[in-house]
Amino acid sequence: MTPNPTAAPRRAPWIPGVGVAGLALGVAWLIHLLVPTVPILTGCVVLGIVVAQIRPIRPAVDGPLAAGLTLSAKRLLRIGVVLLGLKLSLIDVAGLGWMTVVVVVAILGATFAVTWALGRWARLPGDQPLLLAAGFSICGASAIGAMSAVTRDRGRDAATPVALVTLCGTAAIAVLPPLASALGLTDLQFGAWTGASVHDVGQVVATAQTAGASALAIAIVVKLTRVVMLAPVVAITSLVIRRRGGDVGARPPIVPLFVVGFLAAVLVRTLVPVPGTVLEIADIVQTVLLGMALFGLGTGIRFEKLVATGGRAVAVGLASWIFIAVVSLVAVRALPLA
Repeated sequence: MTPNPTAAPRRAPWIPGVGVAGLALGVAWLIHLLVPTVPILTGCVVLGIVVAQIRPIRPAVDGPLAAGLTLSAKRLLRIGVVLLGLKLSLIDVAGLGWMTVVVVVAILGATFAVTWALGRWARLPGDQPLLLAAGFSICGASAIGAMSAVTRDRGRDAATPVALVTLCGTAAIAVLPPLASALGLTDLQFGAWTGASVHDVGQVVATAQTAGASALAIAIVVKLTRVVMLAPVVAITSLVIRRRGGDVGARPPIVPLFVVGFLAAVLVRTLVPVPGTVLEIADIVQTVLLGMALFGLGTGIRFEKLVATGGRAVAVGLASWIFIAVVSLVAVRALPLA
């Protein structure tokens, strides 16, 4: 059949979903302006979760909006992770001192191993143990999205881990400051504890800023030291998956392209004097992309599926949160921080 040249061009199927994700980002940004303690990215995930629980809306979420929400949760997230690298300067990381860096990496490794083992022991489905381990040990929902990009499920198991790191990271904003006061931590100790134990960067900022500028400064550097580990952990995971065999065409690359971009951005920030205006613009773009991506991930969460696990995933998430908080606290007290 000859195409009708006068027919209207077909609209890209991803436009409605991306538009809704952008609208949700705007709402989350407004909430952040009204209540600064609520990070924008956390607000995006929560909005996605709330929308997914409204049954009359689900046909739209799973139907005409699905293509755009999937694009947001995958492609936009990867671009956002690349831009996240511009926050990292290896010089700032080195400024912590070798002992602090070694301790932070050791905590990350221990949390990853313990969370993965707990997830396997609890018989969580699919790649949930791996995704929970990445989210709780590295950088929350961003790490889960990055890790799910190289796993065999391609993101189907990401919803529950995203919900759990959001729940625990948000709880940390309210729980850690009074605990730090009761434990007699100095501002620097509290900042280091926050950076070493809280999940998303936005949640770290919201928690540490309650103790002032010095706490916030060290919290960000410690947190970004954990973020640096995103690249090698994802690359190693990709390599392990390839070595397991299976369909060669389905194997992920040894080092995913977005991880290469992330590392390139880190090197640019470290070696090139990037103007402050460029960094500010990149930070806004990164927030927009990650916010839309996390809303898309949030819409994949169904509480009934979470309950169907018998609470196993929740128990693993809470155990991991408590583990990293306790181990980080012990380490912070041992470090030579004023």
